[in-house]
Amino acid sequence: MDTPEKIFEAQGTKRWAVANTTAKERIAKLQKLRKTIVDRQQEFYDAVWADFHKPRTEAWLTEVFPALEEIDYSIKHLPNWMKDKPASWSWMFPLNQSVSHFEPKGRVLIMAPWNYPFLLFIAPVAAAIAAGNVVIAKPSHKTPRVSAFLESLIAGVFEQDEVAVVQGAGAEVGDRLLALPFDHMFFTGSPQVGAHVAECAAKVHAGITLELGGKSPTIVLDSVKVADAARKIAWGKCLNAGQTCIAPDYVLCPRRLVQPLAEAIADNIKQMYGDTEEARHSCENFVRIVESRAVDRHKALIEDAIAKGAKAVIGGAVYCEIAGRYTPATVLTGVTPDMDIMQGEIFGPILPIVAYDSLDEAIQFVQSRPKPLALYIFGKSERDINHVLRKTTSGSTCLNHCILQIENLSVPFGGVGMSGTGNYHGIYGFKTFSHERNVMHQGAFDPLSFLYPPYHKAGDKDWRAKIQRLAKKILG
Repeated sequence: MDTPEKIFEAQGTKRWAVANTTAKERIAKLQKLRKTIVDRQQEFYDAVWADFHKPRTEAWLTEVFPALEEIDYSIKHLPNWMKDKPASWSWMFPLNQSVSHFEPKGRVLIMAPWNYPFLLFIAPVAAAIAAGNVVIAKPSHKTPRVSAFLESLIAGVFEQDEVAVVQGAGAEVGDRLLALPFDHMFFTGSPQVGAHVAECAAKVHAGITLELGGKSPTIVLDSVKVADAARKIAWGKCLNAGQTCIAPDYVLCPRRLVQPLAEAIADNIKQMYGDTEEARHSCENFVRIVESRAVDRHKALIEDAIAKGAKAVIGGAVYCEIAGRYTPATVLTGVTPDMDIMQGEIFGPILPIVAYDSLDEAIQFVQSRPKPLALYIFGKSERDINHVLRKTTSGSTCLNHCILQIENLSVPFGGVGMSGTGNYHGIYGFKTFSHERNVMHQGAFDPLSFLYPPYHKAGDKDWRAKIQRLAKKILG
């Protein structure tokens, strides 16, 4: 493998050839990538199980299937996306024709995270390929087996001067890559690292997409169906052991419903993963935490909450196993804003429930914190739902379910404020990696020729009258 600098230089040479590929040629590349993924998917399942015990069914549902769906969507729509889009005519230049022309940004850097190491690598890579770019992609060093698989997968489909995978720790290889003058940088990860990426991108005036995270709230309304909400919240929180950027981070719940909701969520966790702590610990459907120090952090968060008055309805710090990278599914009641668990993104299977006495109190709680990547609302009252939507902002919102908003490729996915910059999925991914170029074709008649110097005197009423009559005629 060449150095990042040599790969970058080689891709600079190849960049214009790739940029001028047709829709048919790009589709052929995407089809080859898709076939290779399908043929080698078992290697991924083995790798992701070895890295942090993600079961095959969950790995297929949350990584392979949506990645293939993204590729298929691009294959279907790419010819139309690449067409020039005519603009409305200008009254001043009625015979001119303007179009929006989509051209590749050029050399693209994609830095993928570890929590969905396949999907969040393949989806932006496929979008960049569809847009006609050359790509250097860096998978996470925290999932070494998946990263090795991705390097092998890409090498089997693309030459290094078109799409290359570079491995290594972010503080080392990542910073070397960020020092290169890419045309666009795409990063998925924490807001803290995202700020560093943005700073590096600014130095070379690169375009940037930041897919970050934050504390995504779930607001439970008085009109909620507790049983229905509890099952969906339990699933959304425990999916990938809570290591999901759009997982429900905490719940804001009417005070009278806190205990019934907490117990119902706990019951659903038992139904999905086992009746006892021992059964849940040995359950093959419950994903492990990516590294031991994250479990240590989870344990400290739970202990701090309990020490300050919270209660564990299920789970608890005593069941954390640092060496085994296991954090138990935990539901906490009696949670208050001063607790450590409410200060930063949890990124684990721990669900704090905060009581509120009025809906406006819950809304103010959300408003007072950084803009979240996702917001979930559970309830039947359209009035209350609309009130929450009007008074809050988030990267995405899902009503009466969790996570599912990410699946529809005809709408954008991305954050706002501290939860991200830019978006992708479907045509939005194609646009993210494209420059929308304004191209105007001059018509046979040039009205501007009447306005070239030397200019008429300000007092030339005949000239001004002619211009006014011409404008009135054109405008009707």
